[in-house]
Amino acid sequence: MKRFLFAAAALLMLAGPLSAIDREHTLKVYNWADYIDETLLGEFEQWYEEQTGEQVKIVYQLFDINEIMLSKIELGHEDFDVVCPSEYIIERMLRSDLLLPIDRDFGETPDYLGNISPYIIHKFNQIDGSGKNANDYSIGYMWGTVGFLYNTKHATRDEVSTWYTLQDQKWAGKLFMKDAFRDIYTSLRVALNRDKIDAGEMDTEKICFDASAEDIAQVESFLNTFRDNVSGWEADFGKERMTQEKAWLNVTWSGDAQWAIEEAAAVGVDLDFVVPREGSITWFDGWVIPKYAKNVKAARYFINFMCKPENAIRNMEEIGYVSAVGGPEILEAMSDPDSYEPEDASYFFGPEATAVCLSPVMYPSTDVIARCGMMHDNGDRTQDLLDMWTRVKGDSASIFTYVIIGIAIVALIAGVVVGNTRKKKGHGKKRRR
Repeated sequence: MKRFLFAAAALLMLAGPLSAIDREHTLKVYNWADYIDETLLGEFEQWYEEQTGEQVKIVYQLFDINEIMLSKIELGHEDFDVVCPSEYIIERMLRSDLLLPIDRDFGETPDYLGNISPYIIHKFNQIDGSGKNANDYSIGYMWGTVGFLYNTKHATRDEVSTWYTLQDQKWAGKLFMKDAFRDIYTSLRVALNRDKIDAGEMDTEKICFDASAEDIAQVESFLNTFRDNVSGWEADFGKERMTQEKAWLNVTWSGDAQWAIEEAAAVGVDLDFVVPREGSITWFDGWVIPKYAKNVKAARYFINFMCKPENAIRNMEEIGYVSAVGGPEILEAMSDPDSYEPEDASYFFGPEATAVCLSPVMYPSTDVIARCGMMHDNGDRTQDLLDMWTRVKGDSASIFTYVIIGIAIVALIAGVVVGNTRKKKGHGKKRRR
């Protein structure tokens, strides 16, 4: 990936500044690192010419923080044609009138956007775009859950099937938390109010919008009950610590868990993943066309191309996360009766999928999904959430955490970040919330 990017950058410098590019035949894609089968980029260029008779070249750029991507569009009016924000950023972009509607007229080319799972469409309907339907402005790309990756040698599934296990002293020095305040905050809002939700006194989706002082205090109080157990607050290295058996429990995203489970198995370490019974969240990333896009036609075709079932499968195999594309082709490709017990995945694939053999990490059962909410943009309460997160983490950073920070600083100074080694599947994606 990096060799490809540096070569492309060199060619661009020889050709002149980006503003001098023939934008009519250039598609600027802005995506998370290691979040696509990169061979599809060249294949899209060929496919686009076959479908339209027009040539296009992709300029592919990477980001690792939602807000950096957004600020480039908000403040700099960057002319990206396709970007891949998370659900709460899609929400913010809709409210700020920063997105163009996605026209689904592809002429004689099939409309593959219809392959998106009804579940994803339903969840995107819950994105608050201030009167705008997110499904008109965004197309789901990948999704997953937040839960516990655990070492089966040190914990039973029942033991780690509750958020309250984090308070157990046995995890001291062996627990890593994802440094993602929105993910953790919203997950705990659902979990800590499970009794009221079950009693009909509170609604799962409604409380995911809440960030009052009282709500924040509830979550902060719970976090403080186990923060001394936390060995590190991590964006990407927790799964590696788990595969090395240097950690036993990691609060993380399902895609990272899937990667870790596969990597650990190769070295004889048995890891598993569970969504706590009190509930959690599902998160989503989607393709959008920003307001300042210059090649809207190619952007629409690119999104359509990514929704072809065979391309969705390739992307999943490459990065380890789960595509928003459903349908029989995906179900057949992901089914594995030799490895998994039958479960109900009808919410995603339809009524024919009430007893299918799928990875429960990638496709949680219907009853698990029913206990999960979805993150939203917290608006002017975001700073209050950040302040709470800082307070909780402030006194609990371990020596290991400081070592990691020190190494990162040295690496940045030395320019190590420009190494040419390609990362393993799903390893480099950082979801900074």
